[in-house]
Amino acid sequence: MLERLNEAMAHVECHLDQRIDVAELARIALTSEYHFRRMFSALAGMPLSEYVRRRRLTIAAAEVTAGERTLLDIAVRHGYGSTEAFNRAFRAMHGVGPGEARRTGAVLRSQQRLSFRLVVEGSGSMRYHVVEKPEFRLVGRRARVPLVHEGMNPAIVAFVRSIAPETVARIEALSDQEPAGIVHASDKLGDDREEGAELDYWYAVVTGAEVPEGLEQVTVPAGTWAVFETSGEFPAAVQHLWRDVFTQWFPANPYRSRPGPEISRTRLSADGTQADAELWIPVERTAA
Repeated sequence: MLERLNEAMAHVECHLDQRIDVAELARIALTSEYHFRRMFSALAGMPLSEYVRRRRLTIAAAEVTAGERTLLDIAVRHGYGSTEAFNRAFRAMHGVGPGEARRTGAVLRSQQRLSFRLVVEGSGSMRYHVVEKPEFRLVGRRARVPLVHEGMNPAIVAFVRSIAPETVARIEALSDQEPAGIVHASDKLGDDREEGAELDYWYAVVTGAEVPEGLEQVTVPAGTWAVFETSGEFPAAVQHLWRDVFTQWFPANPYRSRPGPEISRTRLSADGTQADAELWIPVERTAA
């Protein structure tokens, strides 16, 4: 898998002056476009689109300082329709505009080429099992919130606090299958999973029951789910589990992610600082 990812990175380097075809990158990596984007952002710590932007602006900076092409030529060569758009992007990365960089020889930033390699860290193992679930519903309350990778998500905290206790009781009473009880689900998140990107957050239960008036629902098709378990400090343990699933478990197992909500069930300690949690990820087997 890592060898294939590195082949995809080589393809990016050869096509920085063209539109990057993510479907072709996924084909090289022998996976789906959906899974490739998620794997890349988990392993690289940034969305694929951001990496490509930084690499292009790194190459553009070398051309700016060389002084052999006009700034408009460089802008067009790297996919910008105007010098104004190029100036904004260049300044956002390098801290100075391209004209000033050319005149003064200012200090610039470089995005190094990414390559992936295996690093052995300890002998820990992940607790998981794989289950087949028939079609079910998520029923409860939904809000559109920004993605937060580390720490508490203020928008989610505010939303959950706004749900009346009697509504929570109505929702919880509908739970009739695993994962049991109130769950937290993330759905309709952009492929790159960039910090601040919006997603549908569900405070809900997994059920086959009819939906009472006043509650929302989404139907989840039948499919395969990988279920991971963790215990530790809240919310870090849950957030780190998601990271470890994509950076450690997927590269070592014959599965890839598929579209669908990612569901967590969390049981907090009395003081709210520790948690036992399950993470349900929709998956499919890869070809042998």
